[in-house]
Amino acid sequence: MREIFTVNTAKLLTCVAVGLVLASCSSSRPSTPQSGNTVRAQPGLDINRAHKDGAPWWDVDVNKIPDATPTVHTGNYKANPYTVLGKTYYPMQDSRNYRAEGTASWYGTKFHGQNTANGELYDLYGMSAAHKTLPLPAYVRVTNLANGRSVILRVNDRGPFYSDRIIDLSYAAAKKLGYAEIGTAHVRVEGIDPQQWWAQRGQQPPMVLKEPQVAQAQPIPASTGRVEQWTPPPQQHAAPVVPVQVGGNNVPNASGGSILQVGAFANPDAAELLRSKLSTMVSAPVFISSVVRNQQTLHRVRLGPINSQGEIQQAQDSIRLANLGQAKVVTD
Repeated sequence: MREIFTVNTAKLLTCVAVGLVLASCSSSRPSTPQSGNTVRAQPGLDINRAHKDGAPWWDVDVNKIPDATPTVHTGNYKANPYTVLGKTYYPMQDSRNYRAEGTASWYGTKFHGQNTANGELYDLYGMSAAHKTLPLPAYVRVTNLANGRSVILRVNDRGPFYSDRIIDLSYAAAKKLGYAEIGTAHVRVEGIDPQQWWAQRGQQPPMVLKEPQVAQAQPIPASTGRVEQWTPPPQQHAAPVVPVQVGGNNVPNASGGSILQVGAFANPDAAELLRSKLSTMVSAPVFISSVVRNQQTLHRVRLGPINSQGEIQQAQDSIRLANLGQAKVVTD
């Protein structure tokens, strides 16, 4: 937020600038520690993300983005203790009765497409959130107490770890609640019981395929007393999933050349806007390739095939300088 410059025409020009830093933080009190050795965490995310983050240029009408649908989870929850910035957090084992009020922030482009704490992909246009101590995944209703707007979100990430914030929302969720432009809001966060949520609507919860188990993986006790590393290998989050091709937008044959991926979106409108923007910048064909991963459709914005390393580097540099993302060579 910026305050307007004011001028004392008689004697003095005074410039007043107030910077609003969208920083992540911690404020929830951890639950009672349990005995055991502490493993110092090595954060897999940039804890200074708020200083480098921002809103996307490829804006869409977030009112068309549906809230997250509470789903009965059939696999293991991620609720082991972990340490960040020298502080150890002890996640809850049950989120259904959770209720808190405090400050919410949001995160956007810096982490779009990156792995969340439980191995999912962060989508700034998805209806998701990060929380320090709720089990992953969990579902919550977040209400902006200033305007009464509320959304239902899937909690799939850890944070925020700065200041007095209690929850970090995706950009789309923050915009639906009406605070993306100002950075923070005073909110109420309430845990949702998916079984009860569906029962209140007179319906049975939708059938969800049981998550595949990793070979050699052993069941993890609910509480081991050991504090885990911040970012375990992907195998500790979920078993490998074979992508299912569900369609594409003039997908070219990649034989004889390389394909670059710039972004992956749950929202097809966001993917189409990025495709349109890239088409005016690069000479290679730009297309959308959609796949299903972990029961979610991702619309991947790609370009190619490109035949030389020099052309690949040129395309990557152009996309990066335009702040449109990091184009990476893909093989699938």
